[in-house]
Amino acid sequence: MPFDWSWFWPEFLTAASQTLYMVIVSLVVAVIIGLPVGVILVVTRENGILENKIIFTILNAIINIFRSIPFIILVVAIIPFTRLVVGTTIGTTAAIVPLVLYTAFYIGRLVENSLLEVDEGTIEVAKAMGATPWQIIWRFLLPEALGSLVLAMTIATIGLIGASAMVGAVGGGGIGDLAITYGYNQFKTGVIVVTVIALIILVQLIQTLGNYLSGKIRRK
Repeated sequence: MPFDWSWFWPEFLTAASQTLYMVIVSLVVAVIIGLPVGVILVVTRENGILENKIIFTILNAIINIFRSIPFIILVVAIIPFTRLVVGTTIGTTAAIVPLVLYTAFYIGRLVENSLLEVDEGTIEVAKAMGATPWQIIWRFLLPEALGSLVLAMTIATIGLIGASAMVGAVGGGGIGDLAITYGYNQFKTGVIVVTVIALIILVQLIQTLGNYLSGKIRRK
């Protein structure tokens, strides 16, 4: 019996819009949290411009803890916190809470790695010019690492897309939920194939855009 696709495309468009909503909102909030976290890790580490071993050690430990927890376990573990923040643990909006926590500290580590790539000579020149720590961060450190930061955000976005697909397993909505509900549970292989292809295309577009922007920034 031929597969009837008439019901699928409206469901797919709804699921795709839910995925985009989760990814965009989660990414924006995660960047707002993760970027300062990464900067703090760099400036408070040993020989940093604002060296502080206590802050660095605590923040580094927190990041390691969150990064060591598999995402699907994190979703379940923070159910009380998710309910406290959004009033529910089911649905697309509820899924944003674990997505932010999962991605923010990952972004913090990526930002740290990008900033550590900046030539130390640049920092020494800034110090010699009498720049304050804030001026060093804003006018030297971040601009010099911008190309690498764009690639870091690209990697984080792709990871976020993968995580957003996983929240479908716990009723989070999106393309992952569509694949599990109709593809896996109802043995409709065509649904799984289409959703996988859609995710691959989305990832390829984001990676291509990230590579282009990073390359353009590095050539300036």
